[in-house]
Amino acid sequence: MYEFAYTKPASAADAVRALGGEDAKALAGGQTLLPVLKQRLNRPSVVVDLAALGLTGIKVGADTVTIGAMTTHAAVAASADVQRAFPALAALAGGIGDRQVRNRGTIGGSLANNDPAADYPAVALATGATIRTDKRALAAADFFQGMFTTALDADEIITEVSFPIPAKAAYMKFANPASRYAMVGVFVAKGAAGVRVAVTGAGQGGVFRHTVMEQALSRSWSPAALDGVVTPAAGLNGDIHGSAEYRAHLIGVMARRAVAAAG
Repeated sequence: MYEFAYTKPASAADAVRALGGEDAKALAGGQTLLPVLKQRLNRPSVVVDLAALGLTGIKVGADTVTIGAMTTHAAVAASADVQRAFPALAALAGGIGDRQVRNRGTIGGSLANNDPAADYPAVALATGATIRTDKRALAAADFFQGMFTTALDADEIITEVSFPIPAKAAYMKFANPASRYAMVGVFVAKGAAGVRVAVTGAGQGGVFRHTVMEQALSRSWSPAALDGVVTPAAGLNGDIHGSAEYRAHLIGVMARRAVAAAG
C-alpha cells in the first residue's frame, strides 16, 4: 500500500466533508478497495471509513424493502423479513462471494462500486429501486452509468436503498468458480411496473436491461416465451473465462432458469 490518512467520522456530514478532500476514498465493507490498495492500483490521500455512521438496518413495508447502505450481504440474506417479503433478494444476497465476503461487504458499497459482475445492480435495475444519498434520491436507471461508474458525486454517500417488492422475481447466475462473481447473472421481475429483465456480468458497460426478453415475457410469463430470443454477442464481455458468444448463450439459459424459479 501507499501511505494515506485514515478517518472514521461519526456523522454523515463529517463524512461528506472528508470526502470533499482531494483524492479521498470512502471505505464501506472494503471488499474492493482494500485489495486495490494492497496492489497499489489506487493512491488516495485519505480513506474515509463509513462504519460509524449508523447506516444499517432493514425495513419492510407493504410494498417496499428498504435497506441501510452499510447493511452487510449476510444480514440481508439472513433477514426473516426479507425472506418472507422478497425471497429473491435474500437469495441473491446469500449467493454473493463466500461467507467472509458476505459478512464484510455492504449493499451500499456494492452499488457505489458498480462492478460489472456484481449482483446487486441487477436486482436494483430490474425492480426499479431508488438509491438514496445524503443529497437526493436516484432511480436505478439513472444511477448506473457504465463500468465502475455511477451518478454519485465524489463527496456523496449512499444512505439507503429502497426496492419495490415484485409479485414474481428470481435471480440466476453462472458464477466464476473461484471468485463467485457472475460471469452472467439475470434477474427477472414482474410487478407494478411490468416485466423487467436485468443482466449483469455480461455487458461491457455493466448491468443492462434486456428489453427484447421483457417484451417476450410480457406476452407470456414462461420460460418457453424466451425460446426464440437471441442475444447478440456484440457489446458483451469476452475474456479467458468465456467468449462474448458464450455469454450471449448463457444469458438465455439463466433467464429461462430465473423465470422457471420465479413461478
